[in-house]
Amino acid sequence: MDLGLSEVVLRLGVATAAAGAVGLNRDLHGKPIGVRTLGLVGLSAATVVLLADGGVIHAVMSDATSRVVQGILTGIGFLGAGVIVHREHGKRIHGLTSAACVWLTACIGIVCGAGQWRIVLVAGALTALVLLLGRPVERLFHRASHGKHNGDAAPPAPGPAPPGSQPAPGPRQPGE
Repeated sequence: MDLGLSEVVLRLGVATAAAGAVGLNRDLHGKPIGVRTLGLVGLSAATVVLLADGGVIHAVMSDATSRVVQGILTGIGFLGAGVIVHREHGKRIHGLTSAACVWLTACIGIVCGAGQWRIVLVAGALTALVLLLGRPVERLFHRASHGKHNGDAAPPAPGPAPPGSQPAPGPRQPGE
């Protein structure tokens, strides 16, 4: 089955949007992960599955190629984990989107190696959209919910804490 460009866009676009929606929910609940991170993870997974599925060209991936892909995806997870940083005694987590970018870059490299240029083109365009629009979308939804956090009062404005006050427990998203 040879998928056209519109089917590749649909499959990768829906994966990115669905995963990004989960990320938006997590962001609105104050978790250290959001639209960009989960959108990129969903896109990465769909990119490799689309290649492995043989949907773009009717070709069978050899066992050796399959093992190489598995090794890359497993190994790159360790590299991605290295860019995640815990600050403030483990309460602030930074680098999740960078880690997702590391994994996505490996997926795009795999697809380039397979010569699947339609997938590369669509994945690259969706990556740019997610990275450019993810944070503004999160901020828009935060404003639309009147800054409410988990149904409580609005979180404190960013900036230095008043003397003698304790920082809020748990991870916080940039822009809160």
